[in-house]
Amino acid sequence: MTRRWPDLLVLELLVGVDEQGSLSAAARKIGMAQPNASRAVKELERNFGMPLLRRHPRGATLTPHGTVLAHWARRVLAETSSLLEVAQSLQSERSATLTVGASMTVAEHLMPRWLGALSGARPEVNIHLQVHNSVKVAELVLDGACDVGFIESPTVPPGLHSGTVARDRLVVVVPPSHPWARRRTPVTIAELAATRLVVREPGSGTRTTLDRALQEYERPAPLLELASAAAIRTSVLDGVGPAGMSTLAVADQVASGALKVIEIEGLDLHRELRAVWRPPRQLSGPAGDLVNLARRSQL
Repeated sequence: MTRRWPDLLVLELLVGVDEQGSLSAAARKIGMAQPNASRAVKELERNFGMPLLRRHPRGATLTPHGTVLAHWARRVLAETSSLLEVAQSLQSERSATLTVGASMTVAEHLMPRWLGALSGARPEVNIHLQVHNSVKVAELVLDGACDVGFIESPTVPPGLHSGTVARDRLVVVVPPSHPWARRRTPVTIAELAATRLVVREPGSGTRTTLDRALQEYERPAPLLELASAAAIRTSVLDGVGPAGMSTLAVADQVASGALKVIEIEGLDLHRELRAVWRPPRQLSGPAGDLVNLARRSQL
């Protein structure tokens, strides 16, 4: 006998013949056409090298060998059913847990509202948020450590799908005491590029956006490299130097007059905030719900 795994449907047929008393009734029970059922059983008989059915004008019944194999087929089908139940349980458990990666600006200013809306809509979902810069978030999504990520970078790494969930703009900010705050003429891109700035660390979406905008210019070393928007904001408020920051991160300080936005002549720092995820292209489950909520919140 050649070692070939039998199809589970034909094992169901064997058990069905034993229980229903005929091949046609067994075929009807599993939704298989009679001719296909007959061919499947004959193939199993060839594979096992023995007759399994006694065929007669009124139908078919199991041979003694067929009865023995039907007994073992029940055990195989029962174990297979248990396997499917465990797989379904694991899938349900996984779908009830959502691990989200978010860049720092998104995590601080947008994610609380988005996650609050998701928690209200899907209270059964356990949500875990990891906060890193944009490059690290993309790496975690690629590695499967996060189900979905939210980044500020102008590009998306190969291997990830993406969708725009919000739009943002970087602005150059200084305290009111800074000379730029009292200028009557606009600051040029060249002047900005030649100025030592307080910046985020490499890998940050904010840093990448600013570096790309000024990439045609020779630039001095930064005044400071800091790992959070809050630290940069504090440094600017303390008069350390200018910085390019998200409008989300400085809205309150600009509104109160503690910081002043300096328009840079000819410089456009608008950017898209994106969700990123692994294939397939269509994101489903809690991760898909979160992305859709984020998109709708910006309408």
